[in-house]
Amino acid sequence: MHIEFRHLRTIKAIHEAGGLARAADQMNITQSALSHQVKGLEDQAGVELFVRRSKPLKLSPAGQRLLKLAQQVLPQVEALQDEFSGLRAGSTGRMHIAIECHACFEWLFPVLEQFRRHWPDVDVDIRPGLAFDALPALLREEVDLVVSSDPEELPGVEFVELFDYNPVFVASQNHPLAEKPFVEAADFRGETLITYPVERTRLDVFSQLLIPAKVEPAAIRQVELTAVILLLVASNRGVSVLPDWVVREVKYSSDYVTRPLTAEGITRRLYAAVRRDDLGKPFMDELLKLAGQEARKLQRA
Repeated sequence: MHIEFRHLRTIKAIHEAGGLARAADQMNITQSALSHQVKGLEDQAGVELFVRRSKPLKLSPAGQRLLKLAQQVLPQVEALQDEFSGLRAGSTGRMHIAIECHACFEWLFPVLEQFRRHWPDVDVDIRPGLAFDALPALLREEVDLVVSSDPEELPGVEFVELFDYNPVFVASQNHPLAEKPFVEAADFRGETLITYPVERTRLDVFSQLLIPAKVEPAAIRQVELTAVILLLVASNRGVSVLPDWVVREVKYSSDYVTRPLTAEGITRRLYAAVRRDDLGKPFMDELLKLAGQEARKLQRA
């Protein structure tokens, strides 16, 4: 027996209309064409689907079984059609994000909160477990956007500029280095450096300062949360290097000092890596716009 969606719609329409004539009008076909369709379906099934002599027209036990199937299947088909329509219109989709910049969680959450209000039908998720394999995951379409400060030449991937930031030295106001107008690589010798728990090549203090100068701190202490890093720094348990937008409130606190890295300072740029095929999606454009707006707020703070 070959059942098509139109057969299910026909059974449902006749049952709801209570007769062939009304159902034909609702379906915008002739009563003769509708009768022919029902007869063909009954021939396939080998049983009658309607009790012909009843008014209004009633379903037979076999027809009731088919109606039950229609009531189960058709809403799922309609929901899928709506989902596909949303995908074509760009109002629904998936936004799975991987973050190579550990400190970016604090910047990204306000962006995603705004995005959620504007695009409630987009499935948003953050995949921190992919931090060290984020760009290959983007190529495999396991994630849809990667926040990174290290652009690469990758086929089909665009690195969209988000904002520039300055990594800054953070220490207790009582620390000896607090007296200096800026710090250099050599100043970290003998210091306990408090960092996020990521590989050192992903940390600005190493990639931009210590590794090129071949300087190693006396010790490294890894801490997950920015608030805990600042607590330890305030207690003079070590020093740290954080993006300037992360420590925007620290400069108003008497517990800490912030200083530039080197006399000229170091500037880094944050990017959103996106597959080129996704750049035209309206919700992707919106997320990138919101990210830029949040970045400008941070820079004004």
